[in-house]
Amino acid sequence: MDQSIVIKYQIKPKSHTDEKSLAQAMEQFRLACNYISQYIFEHDFERSQTKLNNKLYHPIRDKFGLKAQMAQSAIRCTVARYKTVKTQLARHPFCYDTGKKDENGKPIWKSIPRDLNWLGKPVFFHRPQLDLQRGRDWSYQKDNQISLNTLQKKRIIADLIEPKGFKQYLDGTWKLGLAKVLKVGQKWYLHISATKTFSDYQKGQSQHVVGIDRGLHFLTTSYDEKGQTAFYSGKKVMQIRRKYKRLRAQLQSKGTKSAKRKLKKIGQRENRWMTDVNHQLSKTLVDKYGSNTLFVLEDLTGVRFATEQHDKDYRYEDVSWAFYQLEQFLTYKAHLNHSEVVKVATNYTSQRCPKCGRINKANRDHHKHLYTCDKCGYSTNDDRIGAINIQLLGTRYISGNDQPRFVKTTDSE
Repeated sequence: MDQSIVIKYQIKPKSHTDEKSLAQAMEQFRLACNYISQYIFEHDFERSQTKLNNKLYHPIRDKFGLKAQMAQSAIRCTVARYKTVKTQLARHPFCYDTGKKDENGKPIWKSIPRDLNWLGKPVFFHRPQLDLQRGRDWSYQKDNQISLNTLQKKRIIADLIEPKGFKQYLDGTWKLGLAKVLKVGQKWYLHISATKTFSDYQKGQSQHVVGIDRGLHFLTTSYDEKGQTAFYSGKKVMQIRRKYKRLRAQLQSKGTKSAKRKLKKIGQRENRWMTDVNHQLSKTLVDKYGSNTLFVLEDLTGVRFATEQHDKDYRYEDVSWAFYQLEQFLTYKAHLNHSEVVKVATNYTSQRCPKCGRINKANRDHHKHLYTCDKCGYSTNDDRIGAINIQLLGTRYISGNDQPRFVKTTDSE
């Protein structure tokens, strides 16, 4: 199994001339990507690297002055962006109220899968960047220096700022690949793709099976095979998100150009903060349970969060969080620690009593965050109920059921 990560370092070009060379190459690369994107959009979302290369390689080099490998990288970068957008659209189908009611009087919603044909315009690259292939376009030099290709004949040399830990990726077990040059403010950064091969995770090596329920009241609630529960509160997260929401509302009401610039910065700041929270939380989980752990999550693909059930003033912070990002972070950190993440069906995980198996939606009190079984009387936190049931599905997975799920039968009613 190959696990890829992105290692990020600040770099410092040797001179102002080198900075100008980098900036020029990044802008031309961005323009080339938009040129390719327009072609893909107008040609039935063609994403074959070979076909695009045959059609666009020479026009890209002539029009934007990119070197041979940079032109290939621009095509590859644009295709990758469209693949990402396709995945995002598939994960968020279009949902609408049919206007009909079910037997319980609740609205019946339907969903329509979305693909690239839902795009109204080409994917646009706003931010200058430059993708460089190792060996052809960049290389690591002695004394913590990086050699980078630009549109000029001679490569430039940049220093790695605080390169602590970089040499661990040069021990021969990691394969370094694409490097992406970015600029944030007045600082330059290099994002390097690194891949390492690990042995495939075997069910039999599992020493711990941990069920994880994700939410906003508690960002995660974990339950392990020893019956231990760990709650990670989302109270502070909710407060900070409400602060950002108020700031955005104030700026949106002004509508000035400076307010729009600040609005963009606030959005970027909030995204960075959310990413940091997810990094810390996933690291905490992996460190807590150690290696040879099977982390079990609900498969939230296509799950619709019912916003109409929440107060309008609190919908944003109550039902939205980067759960998919948290899942990605937990997955790659688990792989680096000889562990695995598996996703199971969401059916009845928050409605089932783990003691007697009774399934009854009414047993859960969302306002009190309490689950009380009307059959056996078992009562506990409702997020903990979800974690317990998810952990049980993980145990069934270990036992040989590759697609464990709860099914409502006459015995469970």
